[in-house]
Amino acid sequence: MKILVTGGAGYIGTHTCVELLNAGHEIVVVDNFSNSKLVALERVREITGKLFEVCETDLKDGKTLGRVFSENQIDAVIHFAGLKAVGESVSLPLRYYQNNVAGTLTLCEVMDKFNVRNLVFSSSATVYGQNNQTPFRENLSLNGTNPYGRSKLMIEDILQDLHSSNPEWSIALLRYFNPVGAHRSGKIGEDPNGIPNNLMPYISQVAVGKLNELQVYGDDYETKDGTGIRDYIHVVDLAVGHLKAIEKVILDNGIEAYNLGTGSGYSVMELTQVFENVSGQKIPYKVVKRRAGDVAESYADVSKAKRELNWQAKKGIVEMCIDTWHWQSKNPNGYKCTEEAGAFKN
Repeated sequence: MKILVTGGAGYIGTHTCVELLNAGHEIVVVDNFSNSKLVALERVREITGKLFEVCETDLKDGKTLGRVFSENQIDAVIHFAGLKAVGESVSLPLRYYQNNVAGTLTLCEVMDKFNVRNLVFSSSATVYGQNNQTPFRENLSLNGTNPYGRSKLMIEDILQDLHSSNPEWSIALLRYFNPVGAHRSGKIGEDPNGIPNNLMPYISQVAVGKLNELQVYGDDYETKDGTGIRDYIHVVDLAVGHLKAIEKVILDNGIEAYNLGTGSGYSVMELTQVFENVSGQKIPYKVVKRRAGDVAESYADVSKAKRELNWQAKKGIVEMCIDTWHWQSKNPNGYKCTEEAGAFKN
């Protein structure tokens, strides 16, 4: 199959591209590189030994997107592209709705024009809002509590309406929990812009000396050590989940949501301790006040993905930390834009 990957130069996108190529699929990557690096795709080529087309464009550019479809026989789309910083979305809501929602509308219009109706959408566990009914199941009521989460929920609703209007659409809504880790080669990993919003890259940047100390947001939750518990999933397991979702949407028409997580959680202090053990680095930390909207526990019920996608996470927390440290220690400043990927761009 030939699969269009939007946002394919991002953290989850690059790892999914590796798995798709290694599974024998052809890919075309579309990315505007607003929060990703072109060199990451060159690293994908190095890992897989496979060539693929890369088009630098914004999803809202329907004309360029249409050219990509007209020049390639696309069978399915995996849609990662989107802004994802919760805090930033609160201060810049219009940017998030314009980028995430409007970009998806244009993508779906172009897909429909070219009769490509197989779609895997990168959603998020944030659509569950502040629901305390852990583990989160796909049939819970949904409620985005910030513009980022609401943009994901809006898109889920739009895709539901799209399928209702035309049952030929086959869509998987993948609700991620907390992706961490990196490819075992250490060539690709998470490289956030500025101060990391997520725990694992924050810890790893403290460990490598890029940041001075970890900020722990609250130690007075009703958990075993007072810090928040989250469901962390290795990014390679997550990438494999997309392959399973592609197989599902190709075979069956319909629209279904799936949690992708491990089904268990670790606290902030547990994750920090494991990272210290595998890296040999001390992680200094300071407890600060809770963040608004944070819940004590968040972890997935993954039984539906296991049953319907024949997928479950295989990698544990130790491997997640080992692979993160391997990536961060080899790339203390993340990706560096060099000319090694200069010939990649169309």
